[in-house]
Amino acid sequence: MTKSTDKPVVVIPNLNGGEDLLLAIGSLQKQTLKPHIIVVDNASTDGSVGKALKEYPNIELIQHTKNKGYTGGVNPGLKRAIELGASYAAPFNDDAVADTEWLEKLVTFLNERPNYGAACCKVLKSDKKTLDSTGDYVTVWGLPYPRGRDEKDSGQYDAKTDIFAASGAASLFRIEALKRVGLFDEDYFAYYEDVDLGFRLQLAGWKIGFVPTAKVYHKVGMTSGRIKGFTTTQTLKNIQLLIWKNVPTRYLFSISLRYTLAEILFFGRAITRGQLIPAAKGLLLGRLLLLKKIPERRWIKAHRKVSPDYIWGILVHDLPPNARALRTLRRYWWRLVGKSE
Repeated sequence: MTKSTDKPVVVIPNLNGGEDLLLAIGSLQKQTLKPHIIVVDNASTDGSVGKALKEYPNIELIQHTKNKGYTGGVNPGLKRAIELGASYAAPFNDDAVADTEWLEKLVTFLNERPNYGAACCKVLKSDKKTLDSTGDYVTVWGLPYPRGRDEKDSGQYDAKTDIFAASGAASLFRIEALKRVGLFDEDYFAYYEDVDLGFRLQLAGWKIGFVPTAKVYHKVGMTSGRIKGFTTTQTLKNIQLLIWKNVPTRYLFSISLRYTLAEILFFGRAITRGQLIPAAKGLLLGRLLLLKKIPERRWIKAHRKVSPDYIWGILVHDLPPNARALRTLRRYWWRLVGKSE
């Protein structure tokens, strides 16, 4: 018989996390609201799991024999949380450290708002001054982006607000909501899987909130930065899937048209950076997976609880702040057609 837990579950996907994994677990052990901690190891070779079990023998371990990415590293932990009967589960990066009240503040937020499927926190970089994310948005170009990334934190995002999607670095999800919309899409492997899940939650009528007083400090890109071309491949593969799976039919053409222009630009820039093969791989993999997403799209549409116009209204009707090349092209186009900025 499976033992149940009233504790929120925190799931740490680990890939050669080293000392960072120990720091992550240590920060969770110090939480004012104690979680049940599950480490899902993606076939690490650095001995980090052995060290973690020795120092923190009360954690639960799930081990893979190969690297299944972020999605495959989190989903087994989420399934275990469902099995344990937990009400909430939080993915947590192996290179993140949480403030002591991080989990309690997120749980309190969701306890008070039964129509919210997830709550995200303020994620700062390891310098504790620069923002990594205050939640994710999606634009009418089909391009997602983390709100506030690389800005100095001066309190500009210190108001509680609704957000489009919760960052996979450290956010809390309501298990009931996950049961209704599904877990992370493992075809993503890594990058934008959190936005995909947020999109599905929004379509199913769940709201997502940002809790600025809940804070986490994150060493950004410690894993993906070691693999040349990884980010390029995953970006060009996954944004296609995000649009095709989730965008309501009424707006699919207009968003896809804008994204195609962005995709051409991204591909060209990848070539200039010597990343032709990773870029071509991402485009091809994405195109091949689109067929697989047709039944998933139908299922999402059949379970949608909000109108297409509602989704259109919560998208950002602009380019992402860091899309400088696209902004330049748009500015030239507006000048050509005589439109003022």
